[in-house]
Amino acid sequence: MSGTLSVGIVCFPGLGGSGIVATELAAGLASRGHRVHVIASAPLSRPLPSFERLFLHEVSVPGHPALQYPPYALALASRLVELASDHALDIVHAHYAVPHAASAYLARQVLGAAAPRIVTTLHGTDVTQIGSDPSYRPIVRFVVAQSDGVTVPSEFLKSETYQRLGIPAGVPIDVIPNFVDTGHFTPAARRDRARFDPVFESAGGDPADRGAPVLFHVSSFRPIKRVTDLVETLARVRRHTKARLMLVGDGPDRQPLMARARELNVSRSVCLMGTHLEFVEYLRHADAFLLASESESFGVAALEAMSCGVPVLAYRVGGLPEVVSVDAGRLVPLHDVDALAAAVLEIVSDIDLRASLGRAARRRAESLFGREGAIDRYEDHYRRLMSAAPREAV
Repeated sequence: MSGTLSVGIVCFPGLGGSGIVATELAAGLASRGHRVHVIASAPLSRPLPSFERLFLHEVSVPGHPALQYPPYALALASRLVELASDHALDIVHAHYAVPHAASAYLARQVLGAAAPRIVTTLHGTDVTQIGSDPSYRPIVRFVVAQSDGVTVPSEFLKSETYQRLGIPAGVPIDVIPNFVDTGHFTPAARRDRARFDPVFESAGGDPADRGAPVLFHVSSFRPIKRVTDLVETLARVRRHTKARLMLVGDGPDRQPLMARARELNVSRSVCLMGTHLEFVEYLRHADAFLLASESESFGVAALEAMSCGVPVLAYRVGGLPEVVSVDAGRLVPLHDVDALAAAVLEIVSDIDLRASLGRAARRRAESLFGREGAIDRYEDHYRRLMSAAPREAV
């Protein structure tokens, strides 16, 4: 099948990796002439570009005195029925199994023969945490198995999906790696640590740290990201040399992070940027990207750093070894903060090594994880599904 597709992309609106991938995919498809409808529960943290064929639809979730919790999944299913009918959707691409794929499945049952195909992309916690929880596992297993197409960003997550969810071997799962806009996330023409000086000092940073190496981090500050390990690492590094830590994002572990930084007497060397949308202007000047997650199905933030020519230092978990090669950074054993600090010291003390790792990281991002190649794979995936017989309602 060829020609223009009408695609609905359901995603979370925040700055997490799944939302970034979903909205970048939407923009890429629209730039190729497809009609793309992005469906989310709130305005997107990273606004969509202006394309004639790209639309955003928010899901309204009215409360009711008889309902203890607003029924987002049902409201989303109703919205998908409406959009599929009004815009003749060919595909509903659900990013995350719960609740998005479950809502898409319910909408398909309502629409019957007129229903669009369902593609479910699993991003990690919907398998390793939510999907593994006995309270949700039967539903997650069912909606994944009932999807017309299933994709994951890494071989690691593909294996976890079959094992943890008990997905039948006959259900195909395609690996389509996440991607980065290498035209936006670009290396600096000349790295300049001085860019960070006024930002740190305006946040109460120590003027004695001017020009010191900068470690960078972007995440949702959830427990799985182990952001307190970052300040533990910084404290160990500062026993040997001055260094600073800049963090982009927010979340439940922001307070524990800063409390630990104060305990370790490094709080004046830590800068919290909040959910800063244009952090790439700082990231490209960083010495290294630091990641302490105890699980990562892929690592979109790490890939963005690599695209900027910034080496990645992280725990060797999940799908990260498929993203970060030995010539693009350093992966150390989980929870080994000493090893993470040693990797930082290795890089910040050797300018030539840092430059070599940064160049290799950029090459790897361009050659393996560019946006256009990923959109090609998703288009092929959609067209294969449209050429196959639709699933019958069950």
